[in-house]
Amino acid sequence: MAFIIDRKTTYRIPPHPSSPVRHVWKMVERDHAQVLGAVPRHVLGADEPADVVIRYAVSQDRCPDRPEAFCFRFVKDGGRTTLHIAAADDLGLVYGMLEYSGKYLGVDPFWFWADLSPERRSRIEIPEGDYDSPEPFVRFRGWFVNDEVCLIGWKEEYPPTSEVWEPVFEALLRCGGNMVIPGTDLPKHGVHADVAAEMGLWVTHHHAEPLGAEMFLRAYPGKKASYQENPELFETLWEKAIEKQKDRNIVWVLSFRGQGDQPFWVQDPAFDTPEKRGEMISRVVRKQYDMVRAKVTDPYCCVAFYGEISELYKAGHIHIPDDIIKIWADNGYGKMVSRRNGNENLRVPSLPELQDKGKHGIYYHVTFHDLQASNHLTLFPAPASLISGEVEQAFRAGANDYVLVNSGNIRPHVYTLDLIRELWTQGEADTEEHLQTFVRRMFPSGSPEIAALFREYAGRTVPYGPNEDDRAGDEFYHHPARQIVGHWLQGKSDQPHARLNWATGVFDFPEQVEWFRRKCAEAVPGLRELRERIEQLLPELAEPDRLRLKDHLLLHVELHLSGCEGFEALGQSYSAYRNGNYPLAFVYASQAMWNYRRGRVALQEAEHGKWANFFRADWLTNIDSTVQNMDTLRRWLRMHGDSPDFFAWYKHFLMPETEKYIYLENTHRNPLSDDELAQRLADKFGV
Repeated sequence: MAFIIDRKTTYRIPPHPSSPVRHVWKMVERDHAQVLGAVPRHVLGADEPADVVIRYAVSQDRCPDRPEAFCFRFVKDGGRTTLHIAAADDLGLVYGMLEYSGKYLGVDPFWFWADLSPERRSRIEIPEGDYDSPEPFVRFRGWFVNDEVCLIGWKEEYPPTSEVWEPVFEALLRCGGNMVIPGTDLPKHGVHADVAAEMGLWVTHHHAEPLGAEMFLRAYPGKKASYQENPELFETLWEKAIEKQKDRNIVWVLSFRGQGDQPFWVQDPAFDTPEKRGEMISRVVRKQYDMVRAKVTDPYCCVAFYGEISELYKAGHIHIPDDIIKIWADNGYGKMVSRRNGNENLRVPSLPELQDKGKHGIYYHVTFHDLQASNHLTLFPAPASLISGEVEQAFRAGANDYVLVNSGNIRPHVYTLDLIRELWTQGEADTEEHLQTFVRRMFPSGSPEIAALFREYAGRTVPYGPNEDDRAGDEFYHHPARQIVGHWLQGKSDQPHARLNWATGVFDFPEQVEWFRRKCAEAVPGLRELRERIEQLLPELAEPDRLRLKDHLLLHVELHLSGCEGFEALGQSYSAYRNGNYPLAFVYASQAMWNYRRGRVALQEAEHGKWANFFRADWLTNIDSTVQNMDTLRRWLRMHGDSPDFFAWYKHFLMPETEKYIYLENTHRNPLSDDELAQRLADKFGV
């Protein structure tokens, strides 16, 4: 027997539906209309006949007895069959309705972010058979919408409105997520946390904003941000935050860092030993814990072991109650070790040990921003097997109560976020099988070669160090390049640039520049070959798949390739400058600018349709800033021999020999633009 869904299907939803159920019903209503061509009729009364009944479970349903569970039951009612979606709580109904949308209506979890519309159909046949939702492997599963400048700059309104946030939270819910940090340090009057709560998500906090409280120096400008000296002021902020959120589903973050997400002892140097620092953190966490428990029954609390707090805990200086979830963090590049801090990279394992009691979880990056080599605009640069291997290892170590994923701006990271969805749902993932399934979903008209292209992407990124996670993201081509230009133009070329040592080691500045040039140059052939293969495949695809492959792979390859070629040209410019060949240095600096500008053009080409202006707030990688730096460099280089009339290089290299000695200056004084001069000199020099 088959149950039929068509344009006439009627739904019954609970009377007086809660906010999460109202939100998800709008999604199902939209999905039904998109797939079947008509807005469905829905009823509220318990006695009203309907084909699909959405309701809270009763004991006869034998629905799984746990939070967020749901079941499908096919019920005979006289001569007709009805499908009942039943759950014990709001999130269970949310997941049940979204499972119906995905499983039967064919709506992909990332339909919005991947421009993947469901197939239009006249009717859908569903085999009748009861279904119980499986238990997710991880209890708290969520995204930290962090470094979200694209989401901030996408629309005119600031802070972002519900128009921006609802697609983010819908995708998270469709991925089975139940928890979110909705943005980074956004104004308190923003709707981000309210919309997340209205849609049924648990809200949690940034580790630099314990309990979601206002930053001390914002609340008390001019006061010293010292808990030792001003405990009552800190506690007033915490009390306000608890009071505001106590009736919501909150995973309370307990923590104590300094203002601006740095160690508190930077502002309070009296804490000059690990023992003093650990005692203070332990005391503050215990105070926050007691304050929450005084207002909230059986709260869920966690502590982020990020940076220095992890080191202090492992050294035995921090003590916290066992029922607080301890959150271990990767290094920003997917490896569960301590993060690089400037030039220091200790890579201390960041996982619970056998003697660590209580509950544990992880904070994991599929995107990162660190002013060094992180991926912000581009896909995770290392193989997907690194992600699955590290997350599964964390699960085996007992860190499976909580997974928070740095999701960035969502759209560039659909592939890796989808992999995490499988990991937090099942506890493991076969990355090759996942890739094949992902490609079939995203590119229904495509060929098996698309999977190979995604697979090979990680092999073409720049390997800048000895570790498997030492693969360059887009920031590698921009922050170090701008540092090099600044160091050079400030007249400091006679000394190393200390902020580059993390990559190059301690060498003289020319050797540092050459290290970056060589690393990028070595990657260029492979990236060019990968780009060519993608471009050759595009004509074979249906238009929607063609656009999707451009947005979700070709764009990323072009950002890497333009960055590598830009950095290579910058290195060549510096070498020519050191050799006193200023016209050639000017040409290479211009080529660096042109190559970097290709990256900005690639972003603009991806801003089609609803994505208009999506990348205009590229303030972190900041390709525009790099382009401007290269323009400044070439203008400065043109001062070396072409100034003050900016005609000398034209006369020396480009003017016909027959004209050099007879031209009249009063008729030949219109200097070429930088672009035209650079292009003509490049042709002359054959570069």
